[in-house]
Amino acid sequence: MNGKQILIWVGRIALLLLLFFVLFIIGTMAVSGMLPDIKSEPGLVPNNIGFLIFGITNMFLIIALILSSRWNGWKLALLLGAAYYGAVTFLTQIEAWYFMSNITFDQKLLPRLFVMGLPIAFVYIPLSVLILGKGKKMDSEKPTLSVIFPTKLWIWKLIVIAIVYIFLYWNSGYFIAWQNPDLRAFYGSPGDILPFWEHTAKTLNTDSGLLPFQAIRAMLWVLCAIPIILGSKVNVWWTAILVGLFFTVPQISGLILENPLMPIASVRHSHMIEGIASNFVFGMIIVWLFHRKHKSVQDLFGIEKKPERINKILQQ
Repeated sequence: MNGKQILIWVGRIALLLLLFFVLFIIGTMAVSGMLPDIKSEPGLVPNNIGFLIFGITNMFLIIALILSSRWNGWKLALLLGAAYYGAVTFLTQIEAWYFMSNITFDQKLLPRLFVMGLPIAFVYIPLSVLILGKGKKMDSEKPTLSVIFPTKLWIWKLIVIAIVYIFLYWNSGYFIAWQNPDLRAFYGSPGDILPFWEHTAKTLNTDSGLLPFQAIRAMLWVLCAIPIILGSKVNVWWTAILVGLFFTVPQISGLILENPLMPIASVRHSHMIEGIASNFVFGMIIVWLFHRKHKSVQDLFGIEKKPERINKILQQ
């Protein structure tokens, strides 16, 4: 890369960062005057630095998702925009509504939060596609990964991914987030922590809709990952890392900032660690499970049958 190319990239990154902040601020106007009048504890870092980190990390994630795609033009802009909106806004806000509607959420606020995410997903991402030189219509390369397989296999994989998500969600939630007494009190369960199985039984008894709700969210996470997997021009490992970051960076980076909807700093920090532990791993598992057709459980884990292994040895 010569000096001219470096200057071009510096200019692109500066423009993309500026646009991210402008469009994010425009989005926040949707919730102006609607947030609860609660004094939030300070963020992990000072506000200005935190907002800068938030913008830079999200910008570089979007750049990586665009440049790693074999798609171009409106196909890339619309599919990536929809996936980003689903993962960053829709899935995040419906979970926040589920748990916090009786704590800091006003029922009138939720629709505004959905509007807040529109500028980044459907204005910033298309502009980024153009700025990064991916505005041409033709796809650049043949697909390296495929999510086209029989309906029965789809159903089997969706059931497996729902079970995996619930396992990760429940265990990281209990063994990481729920260990924080401030977090338990925030969600209405003050006092000493119950043992794991007792806590699980109590939750299933008092909130029978929680696990079905999270199973549906697991399948929606898959829907958000499919455009990344299907459009990827990098190998399966890099695709898995990208999807893991896609499920982690936008959701976690916001937790370093002050937030009147989650005003207690330790609660935000616990959710941050919980999200890094579960969302990143879950994103990678989705790619592993859905990046190609698997003929059997052995094929899924890359275990060859003995006759095939013997034939390979004999051919050497």
